[in-house]
Amino acid sequence: MSEREARLALSCVIEPATWRVTEAVARLGAERVWADLLRGPLQAPLSRRAREFRSEPVLEQAAAAGMRFIVPGDPEWPGRLAELEGCEPVNDLSGSPLGLWLRGGGDLTELTDRSVAIVGSRACTPYGETIAGEIAAELGKAGFVTVSGGAFGIDAAAHRGCLASRSATVSVLASGLDRPYPVAHRALFDRVAEDGVLVTEFAPGEHPTRSRFLGRNRLIAALAPATIVVEAGARSGARNTVTWANCLNRVVAAVPGSVHSAQSYTPHRLIRAAEAVLVTGAEEVLELLGPLGRRAARAPVESRPTDALDPEQLRVFEAVPARGGMSAGELSLRSGVPLGSCLGILDALAEQGFLEQDERWNWRLPRRRRAPTA
Repeated sequence: MSEREARLALSCVIEPATWRVTEAVARLGAERVWADLLRGPLQAPLSRRAREFRSEPVLEQAAAAGMRFIVPGDPEWPGRLAELEGCEPVNDLSGSPLGLWLRGGGDLTELTDRSVAIVGSRACTPYGETIAGEIAAELGKAGFVTVSGGAFGIDAAAHRGCLASRSATVSVLASGLDRPYPVAHRALFDRVAEDGVLVTEFAPGEHPTRSRFLGRNRLIAALAPATIVVEAGARSGARNTVTWANCLNRVVAAVPGSVHSAQSYTPHRLIRAAEAVLVTGAEEVLELLGPLGRRAARAPVESRPTDALDPEQLRVFEAVPARGGMSAGELSLRSGVPLGSCLGILDALAEQGFLEQDERWNWRLPRRRRAPTA
């Protein structure tokens, strides 16, 4: 049996993310671990399952659903996943995946090379849903892919925001891809698969469980260089994703919300404990992802024609009343600029279209504004 076949068999017989198994595979190789399992006691449930396992029905079921299986060393295998091998177990789960089942037209390595994970509460508020969608859409326009879990609430809003920007997105599921969960998001998952990719550790036909969601969270954190928490209550699974992101030394950011909302509990706690950087939009996320010491480009500030005036010119210009006119002597006193200098400044301002003289030779603002020449 090849390493690929052994990994496929182990992923079907043993619960993925079981850290004792993933650690043994990393140390001994999947072929050795599978062989040891086959030689186990006949009465042991895992050994019995291993002896009864046949890969052909699984591969046929996967092919019918348009799924493919990848393992470490394949071109589509993201190198970041190897960093999971150095993480301490969380909820008795850890380790790099034995393999991944994929469905979709995108390449997982290429998609996650420039990606951001966006996670949060299923029971989100309209505010959280809007913010998640806006950040994902703006990141998509900047060339970043959104990675999330496909769940109700923040996950779905992030996927939809990314798709709205005509960017691909990656959805990591806790079930077999032929039985995507939640079922109500089947149409969304089909859209994700068009240009992006659906990802899972679980073989065809497998259903989600609580522990599988927790194991799924480590993949979301590992695939992206940054994780953003938009809304999450005190017991939200998003907090578990942040734990993995911190273990992997990923960038973690959190969006603040209302202090009166229970869904702001985890983002505010992360910010207060310095476990996450406060961000309010995609621009600040891009700044975090930029090279060290390089700030993201800021939106240009609207300029005014008077920005080009020097301090004395500006003082004289601002001394001119909004209505009516004023003599040069009065403007000199009002602006504090000596009369000789004031006369020269007034002529210069007139040449640039900022001022004009009335029939009494008083200085006033132009009745019909002309575009300044400087």
